[in-house]
Amino acid sequence: MINKKVLNIIGYILFSLGFSMLFSACFSFYYDHKDFIALINSFLLTSSTGLFVLLITQVSYKSQFPFLSIEKNTKVELTSRDGYVLVTLSWLLMAVFSALPFYLYSHTLIDAHPFKSFINCFFESISGLTTTGASILDANSIDRAFNESKGIMFWRSFTHFIGGIGIIVFSIAILPLLGFGGVQLFRAEVAGPVADKLTPRVKQTAKLLWGIYIGLIVAETIILMIEGVGFYDSLIHSFGTMATGGFSTHSESIYFFSPIVQYTIIFFMILAATSFSLHFLGFRKGQFEYFKDQEFKAYLAIISFFTLIFFSDNFISNLSIKSLEEGFRHSLFTSISLLTTTGYSTVDYETWGSTSQTMAFILLFIGGCAGSTTGGIKIIRTLLVMKFLSREVKKLIHPKGIFHIKIADKKISEEVVSNTIGFYLFYIFIFVFSGILFAFLGEDLITSLSASASAIGNIGPGLGKIGPSENWLGISDLGKLLAAFLMLLGRLEIFTVILLFSGSFIKK
Repeated sequence: MINKKVLNIIGYILFSLGFSMLFSACFSFYYDHKDFIALINSFLLTSSTGLFVLLITQVSYKSQFPFLSIEKNTKVELTSRDGYVLVTLSWLLMAVFSALPFYLYSHTLIDAHPFKSFINCFFESISGLTTTGASILDANSIDRAFNESKGIMFWRSFTHFIGGIGIIVFSIAILPLLGFGGVQLFRAEVAGPVADKLTPRVKQTAKLLWGIYIGLIVAETIILMIEGVGFYDSLIHSFGTMATGGFSTHSESIYFFSPIVQYTIIFFMILAATSFSLHFLGFRKGQFEYFKDQEFKAYLAIISFFTLIFFSDNFISNLSIKSLEEGFRHSLFTSISLLTTTGYSTVDYETWGSTSQTMAFILLFIGGCAGSTTGGIKIIRTLLVMKFLSREVKKLIHPKGIFHIKIADKKISEEVVSNTIGFYLFYIFIFVFSGILFAFLGEDLITSLSASASAIGNIGPGLGKIGPSENWLGISDLGKLLAAFLMLLGRLEIFTVILLFSGSFIKK
């Protein structure tokens, strides 16, 4: 049975989600496009549903707003179980209601459109919210939407903005004002082996994270505009970059823009996949700790290694200065885009050699730094597993020795090590099992494996039928639903969702 308090908070989330659709409606109204009515209707349906849930599940709480208060000096605390249920259920419901603008707009069109299937709309919305960036729109649909429905295209990228730092992290900054506790939500939402708070209070932590996140989006938007990109495109691609999402308004993705714009997006993709705690220390406390962080140094080393592999495999034989620069840029962009799980592209890497394609497939798993907006396994987990394996080898050589696993001279508890190994095993098992399911649904080997890795890693493009120049429209409806479930698993770090299917968790 779902706690009444959980449903009450979901009511607030849906109410807020509905109002966020008005930003897209403003763009539609400004450009005088036909998607305005669909966006307004979606706003009304979503907000009214949220308001209805609020009214029927009203609970007593202390509020700073007198007209909302029922019983003074009563604070509602959520249990850990409530936190996990709330996180998963809210993401699912947000994906359903975020699909409404796509679905309602498609039925204003006379001709056939991919969004006339609600499964396609749901796939697009959950891909946006989980910052995966996988799309069912082909090149013609993207170009047409850019010219005829800028409101819908803005909403498509705005879902990246919502999901980037986590709607639940946003909620724990606001809901304490209404008397709701938030520590349990922070534990369920924040990525990485250990969820360290930047400040003693969760509300303050969430505000700091959002401040840094929005500040970087504003900075990138301004820089892109200075470089000649229009405000609309600048804002949308800043959403996609900082959320490590990947939705673009152009069928050529980032290749549409000039090299200087591509380098700018490279820089901000690196920042987006860096731990936001390092940004906090740099921006708020003036402590430049990036190169003292073991995970960040490994992050840069991985980028350098894969860039070198791509460049040497495909471009080093070309002695033209222009080709060398372009080859280096494409190699650097592709390695960063896949590692950070952003999914933007400047080149079709499926035209590269087999070595590069194999390395691109490996990049579908690694992910960026913990505590960032990126997906994937996360570098810190890989470092921890490597240290664990090293320790096991040492114990074979010295059976009576005592060896501790350390990250940056900090001893890691056995509980964290055990959780990390468990996560790794779960991740690989789910990847393999899902790959088999995709193959069972009729996909070829390459597509099945890359679709599984891309979806659970929240990346977007892959290899085969879902390559960087392709889309997910050709995947069956059951395949899209499977991919949507994998996206949710990846975005919520697997255990948050898996726990809900545990018998002991349900009984408790």
